[in-house]
Amino acid sequence: MAVPRSTAADAVPVTVIGAGPYGLAAAAHLRARGLRLRAFGEPMDSWRTRMPAGMFLKSTPSASSIADAAGAWNLDRFRAAEGRRSEGDLHPVPLDEFVRYGLWFQRQILPDLDTTAVREVDAVDGGFRIELASGETFASRSVVLATGLGPFPRIPGQLVELARAGLASHPAEHADLSGFAGRRVAVIGAGQSALESAALLREAGAEPIVVARTDRLLFGEPPAEDRPEQRPLSLRLVKPATPLGPGWSHRAFSGAPGAYRYLPSGVREHFLRTVLGPSGAWWLRERVEGRVEVLTGHGVRSAQAADGGARLTLADRQGGSRVLEADHVLAATGYRVDVDQIDLLAPGLRARVRRDGGAPKLSAGFESSVPGLYFTGLAAAATFGPLLRFVCGTGFAGHRISAAVVARG
Repeated sequence: MAVPRSTAADAVPVTVIGAGPYGLAAAAHLRARGLRLRAFGEPMDSWRTRMPAGMFLKSTPSASSIADAAGAWNLDRFRAAEGRRSEGDLHPVPLDEFVRYGLWFQRQILPDLDTTAVREVDAVDGGFRIELASGETFASRSVVLATGLGPFPRIPGQLVELARAGLASHPAEHADLSGFAGRRVAVIGAGQSALESAALLREAGAEPIVVARTDRLLFGEPPAEDRPEQRPLSLRLVKPATPLGPGWSHRAFSGAPGAYRYLPSGVREHFLRTVLGPSGAWWLRERVEGRVEVLTGHGVRSAQAADGGARLTLADRQGGSRVLEADHVLAATGYRVDVDQIDLLAPGLRARVRRDGGAPKLSAGFESSVPGLYFTGLAAAATFGPLLRFVCGTGFAGHRISAAVVARG
């Protein structure tokens, strides 16, 4: 098979891989700067296939728009296009609505999205060789990777053997939790995914029990008003509204993500883990408290298959232990970025990407240590902070990446 030279006149200036919110936003900003590009991916794939039916977004409607350069194709405009009025922050965004919005956004800004799977990306001649599942290969001077959450679900080591036996799984493996009806499910974790999964399991007829290391579950406070601008001036001064929620600390993380990368590595890792740490949205409280069995102050010490189900040995903070039996274990233990899990990158190319932990070290323009290779979305959160974990970070990422690609030429 002939290898195309990336320096050829017909080389694509930039290729975007991934068509979730971050990939779509990157493509929208690149197109706004007049760049010719190719984009690949199933639109909103992770949201359609890895999120449970009945889920709501944790981010508020005002912070849930995918960014284009002009801010034209926002959630309010989509709702108007569907003939509906826009609702404020007291009304969380349902998953099915957000998926429809993402598909509508894609039709507006990227109607030529190619859903052919990308088989491999490799570095060649100062650029990249892209091979598709169809067998086509082509050259691209730059590549933007927007792989989303897909490669990075984290299952703790204690549960790996159970997962191999089909007795444990990550929430990303379930677009529908109704199959657990009538079964006892141990849900590990205390964050939004764990608590919403537990609520959905109970509502689907399952018997969930939440196991959390924290001493108590945390939930957000409901907004005082439906719109941020409706909040009293005194409250806005004390706790200014931000896409990440009210408060001056959130203002810093959402307003200056470019400065975040200059913090020491350990500080960045600490903030990424603790800012908006494990907690449930305010609207989950009534669906969990008093309705779902909760075991706080316990972590999983070991796990094994037993009697057709799972037997967990739990440890408390005092060194004591107890045994918990369940039909299945749902490890709502988040995601861990690891470049080595991105299989579509050729092994030699992966090895050239400098890391901070498993995450890529990125420049101010989201470029990795491999010239022309850019990472966005969750993979960029270790560099730019918690804003990149949410849809509201798509504008910052799209603007920075498109400017960097233009500057590279």
